[in-house]
Amino acid sequence: NQIYLGGVSVAELIESFGLTQHDLLPYLPADPNEIQEKKIEVHYLGYYLKWHPQSCYYYAVEHGGFQASPERTSGTYSKYNSIDDKIDDFHYYTTLSKFGIGRATYDAAQEIRSGDITREEGVALVKRYDQEFPSRFSDEIFCYLSINEKEFPIASKMFEQPIFDKNYFIRLVDTFRSPHLWKYENGQWALRHTVWETPMYIDRDLDFEKRKINSTIGY
Repeated sequence: NQIYLGGVSVAELIESFGLTQHDLLPYLPADPNEIQEKKIEVHYLGYYLKWHPQSCYYYAVEHGGFQASPERTSGTYSKYNSIDDKIDDFHYYTTLSKFGIGRATYDAAQEIRSGDITREEGVALVKRYDQEFPSRFSDEIFCYLSINEKEFPIASKMFEQPIFDKNYFIRLVDTFRSPHLWKYENGQWALRHTVWETPMYIDRDLDFEKRKINSTIGY
């Protein structure tokens, strides 16, 4: 009763949705006693290096055998950032609908701050890639999100549409578009304000304070 998945307790998922402990096992937290007994530790590269994704990528390649994806990541321009699971593309796509910023915005903002690209380059990349639909793994992800009636006879009846497809996904995504960010016109959604149409404004006092703080801490 103390563990919840998607706002529903594990106990209720078993009792009311017909799921088994085996079904839920991949989503449950690891046993803390087992972690302690086996002396398992978690170490992030950011614990030891300044978190600059591009230089950390080169470090991981040189010292850890890390390999970039053979293709560009959907919704952005990079091949190496956050590629550990296939559903990540959809995480950033839903972020776009909810907050008006997609994966290219996250990547470009970081690289502009780090001095890897100019603001003009970042804006161009955001304009080109930010609203791209993540189609490369979509069929596999929709299959994963579906609740098959044969496999889950009770749980499948709890959903409006137990079998996921692109149309249903888009319909769900559209319900989370904030009206102060998005407008619907000419049969499609469009951002009310875009970074490539908005003039850049710099608060000189704030910019001076940030540069003063950064110089103090060695950035």
